[in-house]
Amino acid sequence: MDDSAIGEILVPAEDLQRRVRELGAEISRDYEGRDLIMIGVLKGAVLFLADLMRELTVPCEIDFMAVSSYGSETDSSGVVRILKDLDSSIEGRNVVIVEDIIDSGLTLQYLLRNLRARNPASVEVCALLTKPDRRRVDLPIRYVGFEIPNRYVIGYGLDYAQRYRNLGCVAVLNDSDH
Repeated sequence: MDDSAIGEILVPAEDLQRRVRELGAEISRDYEGRDLIMIGVLKGAVLFLADLMRELTVPCEIDFMAVSSYGSETDSSGVVRILKDLDSSIEGRNVVIVEDIIDSGLTLQYLLRNLRARNPASVEVCALLTKPDRRRVDLPIRYVGFEIPNRYVIGYGLDYAQRYRNLGCVAVLNDSDH
């Protein structure tokens, strides 16, 4: 894909595939014999969730939530609105929230609070990417794919103005484009 917006590759496709396999094995071990539901946070987590599910050796269901956080384009305010809620109840179930990227952590903090109020057996988080430098709240993130520097990234589900989600790698968005 020849595009000037695509900068330095932070996580090549092969590394993504290898880490997703490892996370799938880890989650499969941890949830052996347990009722698992994975909740994908739309839209960014779709590719990651699809690949991750295929690596699981335990039965699991999936559901989706879409949330919108208010604030500037690059800064979440932590004020969150649910655009699409779960289709099914998670009461008494083991939940893994699947996120593409955790930045400030404010949106995830809201999601965790919201889902825990529904009385699941357990709630864990699996994030493909985290930006520790940007974290504003301390959150328990059980499964992490990669820690990345504080740069705006695209690819593998992550977008800029709804584009570039289909890149097979995670790359930095060139600064001149945003």
